[in-house]
Amino acid sequence: MELKLDNIVKRYGKLTALDGFSVTFGPGIYGILGANGAGKSTLMNLISDNIKRDGGTITFDGEEILDMGSRFRAVLGYMPQQQGVYAGMTAESFVSYMGRLKGLHGKALAENVDEVLKLTNLDGVRHKKVGGFSGGMKQRVLLSQALLGDPKVLILDEPTAGLDPRERVRIRDFIKELAADRIVLLATHIVSDIESIADEVLLMKKGKLLKMAPPAELVSSLPEGWEPVMYRPSLEDVYLCYLGD
Repeated sequence: MELKLDNIVKRYGKLTALDGFSVTFGPGIYGILGANGAGKSTLMNLISDNIKRDGGTITFDGEEILDMGSRFRAVLGYMPQQQGVYAGMTAESFVSYMGRLKGLHGKALAENVDEVLKLTNLDGVRHKKVGGFSGGMKQRVLLSQALLGDPKVLILDEPTAGLDPRERVRIRDFIKELAADRIVLLATHIVSDIESIADEVLLMKKGKLLKMAPPAELVSSLPEGWEPVMYRPSLEDVYLCYLGD
């Protein structure tokens, strides 16, 4: 299984959000780090085909995703940054609604909704309205809909943003469990989340890929004489060193 981006270009007027961006993903968790404006959200929106690119190709197992159309969307799960849930709907009705939008119907939809609600520990509150949920529970609802159809490519945009430490660790550990036989792309400003679960980390700056390596390798690449923020060098130092200005 391979997701490949080759020489991707995306412009918004005179602003170039992605500039000749190339990367190849296989199964595993990929943490994406970059300051605001680095191109992280643009990258995810291009992979999910929410916006049009200005150049380059994106292929899944060798086939252009634009040619695949609905076949690619069937293997894609997307959890957006914003908590765009309908407050008046129950967890079950919301996830079922999203499943129908994905093309699931009847028994297959019902079974899949049951499965993802159990996976995300929401089965006990499936008949409660989402508007009364905590931030962490709403995040799990969004994660549930992203898991519909057992996607092979899972895009998570700030999945732990705004959560308390306990909820953040719970969601983070759950993402790690999901990663078997999947390509998981995780964009976040919370560096510790990426350091603890990512197989590889992408450092993005001004629409370009600066570095891509396992967290420990990036930490060991810090320049000689770098003064760590804490008692030992970490991925936080990598962020500050390469992306902090």
